[in-house]
Amino acid sequence: MTYVRLVEPLGLVYGNIAQAAIKQGDALPLCGGPVAFTYVRLIEGYQTIGLMPVQKVPQEWALELERITRSVPSVGLPAGLQIMGILNITPDSFSDGGKLASADEAILKAHEMVRAGATVLDIGGESTRPGSATVTPAEEWKRIGPVLVALKAELPSVAVSVDTRNSYVMQQALAAGAHIINDVTALVHDAAALPLLAVQDCGVVLMHMRGTPQTMAEHAVYEDVSIDVVRELAQRIEVAVQGGIARHRIMVDPGFGFAKNFEQNKQLLRHILLLTNLGCRVVFGVSRKRMIGNLTGETTPHLRDAGTQAASFPAMALGSTVLRVHDVKGMMQAVNVWREIYQS
Repeated sequence: MTYVRLVEPLGLVYGNIAQAAIKQGDALPLCGGPVAFTYVRLIEGYQTIGLMPVQKVPQEWALELERITRSVPSVGLPAGLQIMGILNITPDSFSDGGKLASADEAILKAHEMVRAGATVLDIGGESTRPGSATVTPAEEWKRIGPVLVALKAELPSVAVSVDTRNSYVMQQALAAGAHIINDVTALVHDAAALPLLAVQDCGVVLMHMRGTPQTMAEHAVYEDVSIDVVRELAQRIEVAVQGGIARHRIMVDPGFGFAKNFEQNKQLLRHILLLTNLGCRVVFGVSRKRMIGNLTGETTPHLRDAGTQAASFPAMALGSTVLRVHDVKGMMQAVNVWREIYQS
């Protein structure tokens, strides 16, 4: 599936005005949620062929327009904006490497995140930052296995995601009760991953990346990064569906910082609503990343939370976004403000 034609929703309206505009035919609901859009950009290939009010979209674009208005699958998570807390059980993650070196520390942190408002926890045992060293699947599982088992026992109502690109870890995690597999390679890295997940019923996050953590900087060449990311994710969705993973199980992550330079990350964020063309729930992760440091001048990752929250606002309009963050408490405040101002 190439998705030659894309529609970018523009002219967002909120709350009661959004509902009134929809009723009058002046707006359409964005992903079936409370936010509406009044204007669109029609894209064919890489060309903008029209900027127009929704009432003037030609009939031949009806299917593309329908893609961005329908509700996205929940993938077993609560409806609306959700916060996914990051638990890196690694010595070398860019933000918090080594801070959760033991299972006990990670479990305490998980409880803190859930109290702060996280409804999903994402456990990772291998750093995928640029240039990071690889670890064996056995070592990766050794790091995260005890944490996953404890979380299932102590926080049974909280969804647990496992951030891995290795089928061995996926298999062990699912057997231990993981709800979601989050693969930064969109099931490219390990050929056994797709057939394994095809016979499961878990959620699957497909993230956009080119190359590997060691080589991805070499692949940051795009005609138009926001358009290319959507089309390449559409291809990975199609591969997953053809391989037996039901579409309603799939979420997508645009992969900020993965095979993208600073300017490309900015462009991708500006046009984040293009992801609506995929019809999937979006996992949005800019937490403490280098792009936030470049934008703010803050060189210390754990001091980039305010910038993370500001950068996350555009994605909140998607309605059912899963915000993947280190600072759950701060992001929960941002989400509560956004809900009160823009959804009520």
